[in-house]
Amino acid sequence: MANKIESLGIKMIESVHWYVHDLDRSRRFYTQALDFAELGVSSPELEKAGKQKSAVFQAGDVLLIVSQPVGEGGRAWRFLRKHPDGVGTINYEVEDVEKAFRLLEKRDATFITDIQRFTDEQGGKLAMFSITTPFGDTTFRFIQRDGYRALYPGFQAHPTPQGGKNRFGFGRIDHLTSNFQTMKPMILWMEHVMGFESFWGIQFHTEDVAGKKMLGHGSGLRSTVVWDPNSQVKFANNEPLRPFFKSSQINIFNEDHRGDGVQHLALTVNDIISTVKAMRESSGIQFMPTPGSYYDALPERIERMGIKKIDEDIQALRNLEILIDGDKEHKYLLQIFMKDAASLYKDPNAGPFFYEIIQRKGDQGFGGGNFRALFESIERQQKAEGRI
Repeated sequence: MANKIESLGIKMIESVHWYVHDLDRSRRFYTQALDFAELGVSSPELEKAGKQKSAVFQAGDVLLIVSQPVGEGGRAWRFLRKHPDGVGTINYEVEDVEKAFRLLEKRDATFITDIQRFTDEQGGKLAMFSITTPFGDTTFRFIQRDGYRALYPGFQAHPTPQGGKNRFGFGRIDHLTSNFQTMKPMILWMEHVMGFESFWGIQFHTEDVAGKKMLGHGSGLRSTVVWDPNSQVKFANNEPLRPFFKSSQINIFNEDHRGDGVQHLALTVNDIISTVKAMRESSGIQFMPTPGSYYDALPERIERMGIKKIDEDIQALRNLEILIDGDKEHKYLLQIFMKDAASLYKDPNAGPFFYEIIQRKGDQGFGGGNFRALFESIERQQKAEGRI
């Protein structure tokens, strides 16, 4: 076993920064459809300096910054010249920003900025810096807070949060999933630069290529999950698996996103049945469809996987199209995937990103048995759209 390298001191993913073409559309989506609260917006001075306007949304511990270009030249504008709407920056809170900087410098990280320092009127301090990554044009920012009250310099908090009340019960970001046309360089970078470790992996193909029952298409997947053991931050990462590279869901994502990037965020809930039922009834959110055959086979699959028994009624899972996976007795996870933004908005510029909702009941895996069901569902949708 390789020697463990020193931890960067990551505490958590503090927030995820989006770049979008239409901030008002995102505001409606988060505050009305997903019932997030809007905490505040960027100041006129920050908008002028950064050439973008921003709003911040929160539900539970899920914190999202969303920015739209104002004119040309800003970070959001540069991202959107190349990509549809997408995740442009992942922000980490760290214990010691100087230590994180020093370790990354020693490991030959590529820095966008040196450490930037700010002090607020109450004497609170904020220090942060950014680096490039192999995640396409998604960057990482490392932040240390010492009593600094605002989310960032130039952030104007609303007197009281506006919009939603988190009635769906979102908790935190469980993991991020990214797609790559070739994954190994990113895995090596995450291990040798970020200090993450291998956590989980799977590979499969939607067609029975092993049995030679190939129909000339299908979607192959190789997935590797890496994590930071101290913070338990997890990244799931996918690449296409032969023989049908062009029709792979990963390759199609990369074509739609116009490069590697973050495919989805998984948000935790405590009661997925109540959450999904409420979302289907009131929010207008659409989810990836799951065929009835999945639930026909579920009792036998639950037994075969070793779960043995579940607390939920299978008919309720069928009605809501919730997926289940696990490999230990009475330890499993429940998950469902929203349709991607381009489908929800009927706009290719909204991008192929989507959200996952997950409830963990003792299982810390990633729904390996559900990957095929999800990918076959995406494949059916793309066939219906005449794309494959």
